[in-house]
Amino acid sequence: MAETVAETMADTVETTETTGTPQRGRRQAKVGRVVSNKMDKTVVVAVGDTFTHRLYHRTIKKTKKFHAHDEENRCNVGDVVEIVSSRPLSKTKRWRVREIVKRAE
Repeated sequence: MAETVAETMADTVETTETTGTPQRGRRQAKVGRVVSNKMDKTVVVAVGDTFTHRLYHRTIKKTKKFHAHDEENRCNVGDVVEIVSSRPLSKTKRWRVREIVKRAE
């Protein structure tokens, strides 16, 4: 019985070849523009989305703002960044900055 449980646990947790650490599921990722960097180690990222209205069949633009963790304060207003979901870091921060896709001009 103990062997079967251990075998099934080994089958469910996959490890990566190089590091040997367990591989988590895919994290949510979004691309948006930094609209504020006034806080320490935090940026506000506006992520835009377009969708079609179900009744009127018109294209609608919708923007949502996310607070993201920026450890080294590298992001500036206008930068296009990629953010990924993470554990709760504060009351409003649930995202981390993965990379800066394009710098502001």
